Amino acid sequence: MRHIDLVYFNAGGGHRASAQALQSVLTELDLPWSVRLVNLFEVLDPCDRFRRLTGLAPEDWYNRRLARGWTMGMAQELKLLQGAIRMAHPALVGRLDAHWRRTRPDMVVSLIPNFNRALFDGLALARPGAPMVTILTDLADHPPHFWIERGQAQHFVCGSERAVMQALASGHAPQRVHATSGMILRPSFYLPPVGDRASERRRHGLDPSRPTGLVLFGGHGSKAMLTIARHLPDVQLILLCGHNQALARRLQALPAGAPRHVVGFTPEVQRYMDMADFFIGKPGPGSISEAVRRGLPVIVVDNAWTMPQERYNPQWVNEHGVGVVHHSHRTVDRAVQTLLADLDGYRARARAMHNRALFEIPQILARVLAAHTPVCEPAGAGAPG
Repeated sequence: MRHIDLVYFNAGGGHRASAQALQSVLTELDLPWSVRLVNLFEVLDPCDRFRRLTGLAPEDWYNRRLARGWTMGMAQELKLLQGAIRMAHPALVGRLDAHWRRTRPDMVVSLIPNFNRALFDGLALARPGAPMVTILTDLADHPPHFWIERGQAQHFVCGSERAVMQALASGHAPQRVHATSGMILRPSFYLPPVGDRASERRRHGLDPSRPTGLVLFGGHGSKAMLTIARHLPDVQLILLCGHNQALARRLQALPAGAPRHVVGFTPEVQRYMDMADFFIGKPGPGSISEAVRRGLPVIVVDNAWTMPQERYNPQWVNEHGVGVVHHSHRTVDRAVQTLLADLDGYRARARAMHNRALFEIPQILARVLAAHTPVCEPAGAGAPG
């Protein structure tokens, strides 16, 4: 039995979702692997001191900012965060070294940015010879020190041609850079589409004959959804608010000339996408990839509030012709008009994107593991966790 660690954290939710999706498909393949989810912050702060001191987990601060739309200035804050990580590097490596000496993984797969140097150095101390793989859950890197670190003998899994070129330009050997056809998506996004869209729309109080937009800003929603709803009073909308119940109540109270269906948290996002004709949301790699996988063209914005690691995503949308990019949600009505004028063309291009990354990555990991010699046990290694 080989022990494979998938490292994630809860900032934004996409890293955890990707790790869970990958664990699910690896388990179904019945490989001789024990696949373990590892929350990085639980390793670095096992006594939960940060939460006890501040009242919130580290990820909660980030997620609350997303829900409020407070994303301007994150590029500068990212530099401060990366500086703090560099200063804490010896302590981070020490904790990771101790953790992996105890749990003894045969391979570590990172699905998180910013901490990959510490992960690599900690693993090299604890498990000499164990390969490390970083799976980018963004369409591109945001150098330096975000996803791709120079000078580390590790593997990278890249879901776009841009990310592959960035990894190669950083000096990594081609045999350590692995391309996939897109981002990791949950298995539910590969289920057959809803059979009778008209009946599904009627069941949720929607008009089967109206073009329908689905509005989604992650698991915590965003105030931007209110702006979008106000500027589209005559467009039929499905609004997914996630865990943000206050936002759902405010959306339900808005006057509208077209039917609307407001939804709280749901594990069936793909079913609501199947009822829609197009997607409106933040330019996150997960949201865009999920929508395109279900055949929905997208409307996203690119402006000063766009998070630095997502700056390439609107460009990707334009490059592949799968949606419309504007600079403000206040012009979303014009964006919808542009998209509806060629809806069939946009939908055809979205359907032509065949993302099979969830099923490609297990083959990549198996090849990486097979190519590495058995792990050397350092002195003082403990029993597996």
